[in-house]
Amino acid sequence: MSSPSVVRDPLHLILGDEELLVERALHETVGAARAADPETELRRIKVSELTPPELDELLSPSLFAESRVVALEAAQDAGKEIAEAVLSHARQPAEGVVLVVVHNGGGRGKNAKELPGALRKLDARVTECQKITKPAQREAFVKDEVRRAGGRIDAAGVSALIETVGFDLRELSSSASQLVADTGGKVDENAVRRYHRGRAEVTGFVVAEKSVTGDRAGALEALRWALQLGVAHVLIADALADSVRTIGRVAAYGRGDPFRLAGELGMPAWKVKKAQAQSRGWSSTTVADALQVVAALNGEVKGMAADADYALERAVRRLVDLHSTRA
Repeated sequence: MSSPSVVRDPLHLILGDEELLVERALHETVGAARAADPETELRRIKVSELTPPELDELLSPSLFAESRVVALEAAQDAGKEIAEAVLSHARQPAEGVVLVVVHNGGGRGKNAKELPGALRKLDARVTECQKITKPAQREAFVKDEVRRAGGRIDAAGVSALIETVGFDLRELSSSASQLVADTGGKVDENAVRRYHRGRAEVTGFVVAEKSVTGDRAGALEALRWALQLGVAHVLIADALADSVRTIGRVAAYGRGDPFRLAGELGMPAWKVKKAQAQSRGWSSTTVADALQVVAALNGEVKGMAADADYALERAVRRLVDLHSTRA
């Protein structure tokens, strides 16, 4: 993710829907504006809650020369009139006003979809905040967070931190900062394990590992402990999905050298090696069935299921049943 400089930019597009990165980009934009004028005010409002006259009022110059940052959120929901009004102001920004347009990259209407491209043409400062989904992106994020906190981390430390914390960016960021503070800046696998001692035993990754290796008792016990200690349903579901997808991808390449496959698959060699061992109890048919299980679970833990705890337990039992059921 690029960061705004301390130069006050009148027009800024924050593009993407990774919540932490969006909030950080907005915070940095406000910080840049306040570096120029400490009295700068921040106003945030969803585009869908505005009419063109209200937008005119928000973005008009202040009679008292008061500086402000106006953040128009969820711009992908903009109708034709509001989208045109936003562009009109973007072409002629008012003195003392910084316009920030927050857009997820999609849009229901033609004007909303075309808004980011039009703002780019007007030389808006652009900060990309797309969802982090690939292992390499997640590892790069962890390294950047440690660097931001003033420390260094090796590859084994990055892998251990993701394994123990999960995929939530806020938790990864918080853990990275705390580890730098606790270690004096040099973070390795041992430091991560010490910091997360006990927690590593109940993360979604442990639930997932025991599930995909057919350890019914171990998986259910780990799941119960994880839920008792407050591990988020979504994190456990994500870990289950990641394990199944990884087994499927690695199994498709056969029993090749893990270090060679790591480059082709875009994942650490240790993860390839582990998936190769786990894939022995799976066939292409059962992996396909497992992918359906974790896909359904994703929706269930995000509100579709009446009881997310039960949805997780049912998914774990189903994955254990599929393990070693060759077809």
